[in-house]
Amino acid sequence: MADIYNAFLSEAEIAGEGDGILKGVRVAVKDNISTKDIETTCASKILKGYIPPYDAHAVTLLKQAGAVIAGKTNMDEFGMGSTTENSAFGAALNPRDTTRVTGGSSGGSAAAVAGGLVPLALGSDTGGSIRCPAAWCGIVGLKPSYGRVSRFGLIAYANSFEQIGPMANNVTDTAKLFSVIAGHDVRDSTSVNKPYDFAGLKADIAGKTIGIPKEYFGEGVDEAVSETVKNAIAKLEELGAKTVEVSLPSMKYALAAYYVTCTCEASSNLDRFDGVRYGEIAPDTNMPWHDAYTKVRTAGFGDEVRRRIILGTFALSAGYYGKYYVKARHARQQIAKDFAKALTQCDLLAGPTMPNVAPKLGELTKDPLQMYQADILTVPANIAGIPAISVPCGTAHNMPVGLQIMGRMYDEETVLNAALAYEEAC
Repeated sequence: MADIYNAFLSEAEIAGEGDGILKGVRVAVKDNISTKDIETTCASKILKGYIPPYDAHAVTLLKQAGAVIAGKTNMDEFGMGSTTENSAFGAALNPRDTTRVTGGSSGGSAAAVAGGLVPLALGSDTGGSIRCPAAWCGIVGLKPSYGRVSRFGLIAYANSFEQIGPMANNVTDTAKLFSVIAGHDVRDSTSVNKPYDFAGLKADIAGKTIGIPKEYFGEGVDEAVSETVKNAIAKLEELGAKTVEVSLPSMKYALAAYYVTCTCEASSNLDRFDGVRYGEIAPDTNMPWHDAYTKVRTAGFGDEVRRRIILGTFALSAGYYGKYYVKARHARQQIAKDFAKALTQCDLLAGPTMPNVAPKLGELTKDPLQMYQADILTVPANIAGIPAISVPCGTAHNMPVGLQIMGRMYDEETVLNAALAYEEAC
């Protein structure tokens, strides 16, 4: 597969531009991460033909490390979805079973890695968009702490949640890619000066305390998935970890708080796609501006994007702002406090990444609420801003299951070391 793929690259491209830790390594990039001179569409008709004049900061760092940008990967349009079926290019297919979804919204990146097209890929995670497809495709995916990777060049959907992160077939490669993209960027006011040193990666779980949130094994979690993850946690105990049960009482508000807040941000962020600055211009230039605006956005956006823009606009409207957006912000603060409190009792938290294995194509898109509910175990880490990784831990119903390990803010080191300890043991 690698030799076939390399036939499409020149010798200079295979060698890479820089001379670093990723010299000559092919990396796929999610289609909402800007790449200079390469079309970047967010899998949306409205950005067809848009070619960024600059690279995202993460892409610049990849090139400096010698990586080869292999191409752009499919995704749910503007990152809005959990299956990579909400795409203007059609659905991504799961390499483990092509009748099933990859997960989303970074499903193309997960499929490219799981299918052997590339060893590494970049995704972005707003409410689980790296960890969901990583779990369902049987690879490793890390959502970094908020601010640890620059968002410059990431086309915004809900910018107070989203982070660019690494995806790979194993923890070592994931950590290596993370070490390249982590660190401060003056062009992103939310980024922090906390690089990651790959040399510090080691299989280390002995003596650590792992909190097991009871809410992660509650109603809605498939019994076979739950048992597979519990067996993985038992393996961590065999390796010297101690486990304690913890509670996250405000987690029941997580989905509502997330979807109110992210749709409000989407309503604002996607306002720029108007057929003037971006998007195709309405064919009848004599029509009133509001008719042209409506025509362009109706034709350019898919159903799910339009749905979330409408929801966000409603929640921000006069008379409803206080009832929805303000309450969602308060719930978000409480959820973050609950996670911080739980992580004073332990070093890490562990549970399933997803409540079920990858569903069949079309199952979740028939009911948007059911699709939203699939994010119940991934959304909380985005709300809290903490690092979270999904590591393959076995199968259920003949499909991959992911073990999710979460840590304290900016403590990716402990999360990656614990994930490596489990991977090496299994």
